[in-house]
Amino acid sequence: RVNLFIIGVGNVGATFIEQLNKQQSILNAKSHLDIQVVGLANSKNMYFNEDGISLSDWKPLLFGSEFPFSREGFMKTMKTFNLRNSVFIDNTDSPEIAALYQDCLNSSISVITPNKVACSSSYENYLNLKSTALKMGSKFLFETNVGAGLPIIGTLNEIVKSGDQINSIEAVLSGSLNFIFNNYDGKDSFGHIVSEAKRLGYTEPDPRIDLSGIDVKRKILILLRESGYHYEIEEVETIPFISEEIMKEEQNFIATLENNEEDFKQLIASAKKQNCRIKYVASFKEGKASTGIQYIPKDHPFYQLEGKDNIVLIHTDRYVDQPLVIKGAGAGAAVTASGIFADVLRFANK
Repeated sequence: RVNLFIIGVGNVGATFIEQLNKQQSILNAKSHLDIQVVGLANSKNMYFNEDGISLSDWKPLLFGSEFPFSREGFMKTMKTFNLRNSVFIDNTDSPEIAALYQDCLNSSISVITPNKVACSSSYENYLNLKSTALKMGSKFLFETNVGAGLPIIGTLNEIVKSGDQINSIEAVLSGSLNFIFNNYDGKDSFGHIVSEAKRLGYTEPDPRIDLSGIDVKRKILILLRESGYHYEIEEVETIPFISEEIMKEEQNFIATLENNEEDFKQLIASAKKQNCRIKYVASFKEGKASTGIQYIPKDHPFYQLEGKDNIVLIHTDRYVDQPLVIKGAGAGAAVTASGIFADVLRFANK
């Protein structure tokens, strides 16, 4: 039996619960896996059932719970239950929730998360989390930090473990930005395309996180660290394509984008003039890491990247002439939830 404690039941969290509900009986019958959710929380409430929460009617149980959410209360209950094979799943983007990981791992409670905050924090904190998990026999799994459900981090881990050396990485790591630039042609406004990406759940709740490049910056940093490099986030150069003045507009951000439409039309015009497409690219080469928009020519593997797809090109000592390529859907609740599900199964199988 695997016991899950989940914080965050928005798009990703709710979709994961739905996927688990459909597979629960099948996993039990065919794989002898009994995966139960025993704790749930959102920003207001938390609900626990040591015998397992019914996933067909979890919403009224959580939303109607008389127990207000607190980080301390959630942690205390996990520890008090003291269930074997306990896993804490953080589906938020909260630094405060990410701050609980160390305590979880120290208590032999494994952690699975798409939240990038912990692994892109200081290198010391990142290393402490991994070493604590190793020391305590718990698992710290975060495949969905990069590429949603794509097996990017796991693949890097296996390459490094086999004794190969990662020499360069070139990647489109933002499904939201890829969707935005693939759909923006100057006919509909840039602000309208950003709003559509947000509506479809491809961006963070605050799309400025995507458009600022910080999300991609965190992702390439995590890939570098998983490749064996000691990097801090300040060492990743970011070249902005939206002015700082526009990015400061929190309440009227979309309207401000609309008011600066000519700037974005010039980007598109410049790309078309060179017979290129715009992609937001993260790269690591010769010891330098950077992120920013690039004009991609027709003969480049990134040119045909459609929709919200991600792609990673990895050159190593063994992959020299032709890179290792990982490509697929890199944004959306369904694929992110399936990546979390895959991490839960990895935990269960180990």
